[in-house]
Amino acid sequence: MSQINKEDIKQEVFDLYDDYAHNRLDRRAFMQKLSLYAVGGLTVTSLMSFLMPDYKGNVQIKADDPRLKSEYINYPSPKGGGTIKGLLSKPVDAKKKLGGIIVVHENRGLNPYIEDVARRAALSGFVSLAPDALTPLGGYPGNDDDGRALQSKRDKGEMEEDFIAAYEYLKNHKDCNGKVGVVGFCFGGGIANMMAVRVPALAAAVPFYGAQPNAADVPNIKAPLMLHYASLDTRITEGWPAYEAALKANHKKYQAFIYENVNHGFHNDTTPRYDKAAAELAWKRTIEFFTQNLA
Repeated sequence: MSQINKEDIKQEVFDLYDDYAHNRLDRRAFMQKLSLYAVGGLTVTSLMSFLMPDYKGNVQIKADDPRLKSEYINYPSPKGGGTIKGLLSKPVDAKKKLGGIIVVHENRGLNPYIEDVARRAALSGFVSLAPDALTPLGGYPGNDDDGRALQSKRDKGEMEEDFIAAYEYLKNHKDCNGKVGVVGFCFGGGIANMMAVRVPALAAAVPFYGAQPNAADVPNIKAPLMLHYASLDTRITEGWPAYEAALKANHKKYQAFIYENVNHGFHNDTTPRYDKAAAELAWKRTIEFFTQNLA
């Protein structure tokens, strides 16, 4: 059959995928509901294939890019998973200590997309650390379905401690200037908001479509925020007005952007939810924000 185009897919299909990707639908229920849209030459199998991430064809910065030094390290997380694996990256030509960026994955572990994002951050002049919260369960298993299943088995509080421990590790790393920010996507966006609440010395936080903290916790935020939301992501974006009201009431420093006609996950270039224009603009803004706050 002919190639499926993003523009030919109903929004309801993307909403179904969002429910599936966030464990609100199991695979059987997802396929059953998806069958309602398998019309006009489309099959459930072709729709499933179209919606799933393509990691092989969408790597922007390869793992062996000669401009970077990237290596897997282990750092201690005594209040979390004990020892956590992460990808540490920095430019090979760095002449001084750099600002640090924690890159937090979605709800499926340290997959190739997040590793790629961490390398992009490093190539922009930072030392980045992308932890894998699935380390205590053997690490990212090689596919997102199994990754989501594994991550759902971890204690949420312990995972939070793993990322706070990543901040401490990177802040004290020999290549870091001591100023550390965080960027996270989906689950990672929620972690970025959490770290803004719980890490007083955090230098900057950039949640992409992340769950908002409780209004009662907003007074604890010290870091400047840059928040990215998708207009079609009603599940997450509907929480923004209350969050903004709390930020304003507590005189917090923030910038927020809602990108029109894009879905949750619009930055992820491995799935059809990707929106090139919105993703590139949001990433440009993010790097400029980190450059201002981590120098």
